Amino acid sequence: MFDFYRVSAAVPDVRVGDTEYNVEKIIEKIEKSERYEAHVIAFPELCITGYTCQDLFFDDTLIARSDAAIDKLVKYSENIKQVIVVGAPSKIEGHLYNAAYVIFAGRLCGISVKTFLPNYNEFYEKRWFDSAADITVPADKTIFYKGYKIPFGNDIIYDLNGFKFAIEICEDLWAPINPGTYYALGGAEFIINISASNEVIAKREYRRSLVLDASARGICNYLYVSAGSSESTQDLIFSGHSMLAENGSMLNENTDFIANDYLMMADIDLGRIRSDRIKNKTFTDAVTLNKAFTGQMRTVDVTGGRKIKLPDSDGKYYIINKHPFIPSSKVKRLKRCNEIFDMQVGGLVKRLRVTGCKPIVGVSGGMDSTLALLVAAKALKVLDKPATDLIAITMPAFGTTGRTYNNSLTLIKALGAEPIIIDIKDACIQHLKDLGHSMDVKDITYENTQARERTQILMDYANMANGLVVGTGDLSELALGWCTYNGDQMSMYGVNGSIPKTLVKWMIDSVVENSIFPECSEVLKDIIDTPISPELLPPDENGNISQKTEDSVGPYELHDFFLYYLMRFGYSPSKIYLLAGRAFDNDYSKEEILKWMKMFYRRFFSQQYKRSCMPDCVKVGSVALSPRGDLRMPSDAASSIWLNEIEKL
Repeated sequence: MFDFYRVSAAVPDVRVGDTEYNVEKIIEKIEKSERYEAHVIAFPELCITGYTCQDLFFDDTLIARSDAAIDKLVKYSENIKQVIVVGAPSKIEGHLYNAAYVIFAGRLCGISVKTFLPNYNEFYEKRWFDSAADITVPADKTIFYKGYKIPFGNDIIYDLNGFKFAIEICEDLWAPINPGTYYALGGAEFIINISASNEVIAKREYRRSLVLDASARGICNYLYVSAGSSESTQDLIFSGHSMLAENGSMLNENTDFIANDYLMMADIDLGRIRSDRIKNKTFTDAVTLNKAFTGQMRTVDVTGGRKIKLPDSDGKYYIINKHPFIPSSKVKRLKRCNEIFDMQVGGLVKRLRVTGCKPIVGVSGGMDSTLALLVAAKALKVLDKPATDLIAITMPAFGTTGRTYNNSLTLIKALGAEPIIIDIKDACIQHLKDLGHSMDVKDITYENTQARERTQILMDYANMANGLVVGTGDLSELALGWCTYNGDQMSMYGVNGSIPKTLVKWMIDSVVENSIFPECSEVLKDIIDTPISPELLPPDENGNISQKTEDSVGPYELHDFFLYYLMRFGYSPSKIYLLAGRAFDNDYSKEEILKWMKMFYRRFFSQQYKRSCMPDCVKVGSVALSPRGDLRMPSDAASSIWLNEIEKL
């Protein structure tokens, strides 16, 4: 369902050389994984016999009992709906190979053979095994198993009803160009590495980096499962390290440093992989340039043409971050925010240096204008310009509250600038009077008059003071079109245009935490606690903010969630709704999520014209809406098919 698949990494307890014991332990893990309706379960390298058999691999009895164990697994799997990938020695045409057997529903589907055999330091695999690169017979690289042909080699991609995967074995990953690279270019979306990697100091981190890198370069999911501590400890210790990576990010990893006898399970989302591969034309070019290799790949239908209904995975075990733009840990969040702040500052520094202008910021006391003001102040420091070059204008009107007004003045002064106060109420009253618009009608004209008056003042002041108007609007406002066209939508250079609303708060918090402007810490904390509002409608009877943005357009955490999955992966409304329902299960009802999702899609399409002429703004993350970069979208595109899909949810 929705491209989700459930996968398991199993590290069974083994007795070296005891194939009967080992296969029973393997079956125990399969049964447990079957209860969770996994689609694939992978076991470590040579786990049927134990990796550390050494010269026992030359013994016919061991090989015969290993083959018998495989036969038992094939027979056992007749009523099992998951693919079983298990490591065992394979004796074919007088050669012994280190292999992975792929078994599904009572059928041996293929035998993937290890290519790179380590023969250095503590490893002596070439003493016992031949490489897949040396396979010459049979010429078609197939064998007969129970009356039907089985492919074997290092050129096999397995297809489970459209779910394509391939297998590497341990050292294959360590090679300069690993087989998994060619598997990925050949169409495999999921790479399994069955391994027996011993543990030494610092190897775990290096192994992790290899897995992450392989998943990133291959734009794939990569499952790594290694032999556990029940292998022989004569000279080595095996740690049972298991990992699941997704396009450069770690989805799951066992926690114990030395582990054995466990099952690790997770869901993978192939929708992410498929989306990125479509967008990434470098990957497409690599596919074309490597046709000499990928064109020789063999695709094996693991169902054997049988109609076998697979369990549906709804992504229950897929980790979903309800705030995808915000790192979950404080340490990572502070680091990320600091990097973004430096990018914002760097973009503005370049523009100020080229133009020779002073930055002008309209300061409202809200979070967006606060972040823009902080960026401008830092840019002046980088340029070695005085803080007095910062032109900070606050323009109170009908909705301005004492809290935001005072915070504006306090912040500007704390940064070393001189606040410029221009009250726009009279100008707006005159303008509305000229239009014949009653002051008693608090409609969109009433609100937009204030926004456009502020922009006009900023632009005119820029002409007068050789200034550059710094835009304050953020990514979420651009997505929703929650800005006044030719009002706060326009500036001479935007610094927040790729910062989502849910991140703005943490950007300001990081300025406090990192003591970038320590003299501003107290006022910044109060600004963070201020409700989000454009302050275009009069305050309530107590002088507090009456117009709260999220009451009108919905929670920004929902809209940022919708935006992320729409823009980053092109997911359908149905899939985004499924993910949102799980992520916000304790926060919003399904009806609320649908209500605001409908609002999001309607506005996202109808407000594109505002984004089509948005000011320059540096991209800081994987999601951006610039018409010159990430979103080439017609302003008059119809939204009906998306809204119709939402109506059916």
